[in-house]
Amino acid sequence: MDRTAQLSARPRPTGRAVAYDPPVAATPLHLRAAQVLDGNWTGTSTVPSHSLYPHQWSWDSAFIAIGLRHVSPLRAQTELETLLAAQWGDGRVPHIVFNPSVPLDAYFPSPDFWRSSTAGRTAGAPRTVQTSGIVQPPVHALAAWLVHCADPVLSRARGFLPRLHPRLAAWHRYLLHRRDLGGGGLASVVHPWEQGMDNSPCWDAPLARITPAPARSFRRADLDHGAAEDRPTDLDYGRYVRLATDYRDRGYDDDPGAPADSGGGRGTGAFAVEDPAFNALLIASEFALARIAHELGATGTARRARAQRLTAALVERLWDPAEGMFLCRDVRAGRPIPERSVSGLVPLLLPGLPRDIVTALVRTLGGPRFGLGDSTRLVPSYDLLGEAFDPHRYWRGPAWFNTAWLLERGLRLHGEQPRADALRTAALETADATGFAEYVDPYTGEACGATGFSWTAALTLDLLHEPFGHGVSVPGNGTFGTRDKGSE
Repeated sequence: MDRTAQLSARPRPTGRAVAYDPPVAATPLHLRAAQVLDGNWTGTSTVPSHSLYPHQWSWDSAFIAIGLRHVSPLRAQTELETLLAAQWGDGRVPHIVFNPSVPLDAYFPSPDFWRSSTAGRTAGAPRTVQTSGIVQPPVHALAAWLVHCADPVLSRARGFLPRLHPRLAAWHRYLLHRRDLGGGGLASVVHPWEQGMDNSPCWDAPLARITPAPARSFRRADLDHGAAEDRPTDLDYGRYVRLATDYRDRGYDDDPGAPADSGGGRGTGAFAVEDPAFNALLIASEFALARIAHELGATGTARRARAQRLTAALVERLWDPAEGMFLCRDVRAGRPIPERSVSGLVPLLLPGLPRDIVTALVRTLGGPRFGLGDSTRLVPSYDLLGEAFDPHRYWRGPAWFNTAWLLERGLRLHGEQPRADALRTAALETADATGFAEYVDPYTGEACGATGFSWTAALTLDLLHEPFGHGVSVPGNGTFGTRDKGSE
């Protein structure tokens, strides 16, 4: 038995060395969630779904690691290590790492579309693994810290944080410098797929500027596994393909030298948006990097200060007091996007928000536009009263488990325990009833998309552990969901 296997087989540390919630007794739901992750494990990473998503996805792996740490801290560490091994030289973490054993026609866009090793050569794309050229929300430092806290003894023995820290720091530098396209300190996404909520109505206005790629120029593999009425339209997909093609053909350059937009930002391509959830997750991960730095012997002061500055920039640029939530900002047009999506509620997870903003977000969450605790049990991805609302179509209304997890943590962080408890219960019951569905109808809980979905199973495992926050002072450390006294 090798050294890491021996460490993994040891009993979990107890007392002060336990950095997060203690293990809970296995329940049928706990076991079924673990079985989903076992079934989707490839040996080095976890696919979201073997049928629909047969490769490694960036923010999926971060959420998966957060759940895996409860059943195998070693596998959780490996999940993140595999992803970050495919990082580009400029610091970006690609949104897909392709499995070479999967046929090219199993997923589109496939490696031969992205051409990462050639088109991305100037940006430092790896030569030995094929990836996409765009990114996804930066949950990774938060995931790395939580994984470390699950078994600090194993983490320290394997040098987990010392090896990941430089990669995570480079990832954040890329976002904070190369992606500050609006000039206001926030990171921009340059494709809807980067934000993770791929088909949100928030993208409709910026996408309307894009001439779609001809339908005959690509084949949608997603329609082989999902109902067309649940998926993006062909017109939307054509625009996604055009954006990705143009980005690839300019060598994945984030600053192509176009004239500054009317909002005073740097040159951008045809699509550049500051998104509240993307930046909130960056801020949460900055706080986590501060904890990682402290674990490695530094103070973490600069990271905490940066997270606080980013929180102030988020409020200044994206908060809309009249709407009671954050809005996306179209960098090219220089104005907010007047669509209400769950992304505008996700900043609730941040510890440094002014109290009046927290109060307004909680009110909006339970109000008629999202209906949590009234007309819905899980948070819809889009405004229930919006013209574009569709309870089944991808990110245009259905409820997702990763946003439920983020908002449950945010509610608990800010002392909204009854609401957090109700959301936790609803998420667990819905995951159980739907066979760990990818997403669900927010009114009925009907399963949509794939079942046996990895982040649903992983976050179920996390929610099955004792809810954090009982007797824990969170605002001082800025990282929600951790009990890390053993690593102070």
